[in-house]
Amino acid sequence: MDGKPGATDTDRFATLHEAAETLLDELSERYLVERRESKEPLGLDDALVRTVRLIPRMPTAAPLAVHFIEPGLAIRLGRWWMESLPACACETCAEDPAILADRLRTHTDALVEGGLWERVRRGLSGSWFETRLIGTGVKSGREGPLSAAGARDARRGGFAAPIQWAPWQRRSL
Repeated sequence: MDGKPGATDTDRFATLHEAAETLLDELSERYLVERRESKEPLGLDDALVRTVRLIPRMPTAAPLAVHFIEPGLAIRLGRWWMESLPACACETCAEDPAILADRLRTHTDALVEGGLWERVRRGLSGSWFETRLIGTGVKSGREGPLSAAGARDARRGGFAAPIQWAPWQRRSL
């Protein structure tokens, strides 16, 4: 702790990194995916962080990216679903690493099962992305604004109409 109100010892989230490593290994072994590891920034001015991407060989299945940040993880499902685990690492919020590891697995299972839906919506004030994740233990949706260039790129990528991502293809035994 650094003496600030709400500050926390972020070492308690180390188990979250371990859970992500285990999950990525399991998914790489079980499904037809390409595993890519790199160092990249999360945002324009951010430091480089270790990133592991699992890209299904079937282009109709959504990719997964796990960014190993401090104190936890940032995950990206498909094109727009982004989530930080934990959302807040302070003692007041007291997010439990075991519950966060379960959320990581639940959300990833929904993605792998084909439970991610995404699209671009045009409006008078600009374009928005919409995304929904539905699976065992999760039913959630998000939306947010897109820049003109982002909306154009998304429409070129086929996101003008809703896209229901396909389930990941299993490796044959």
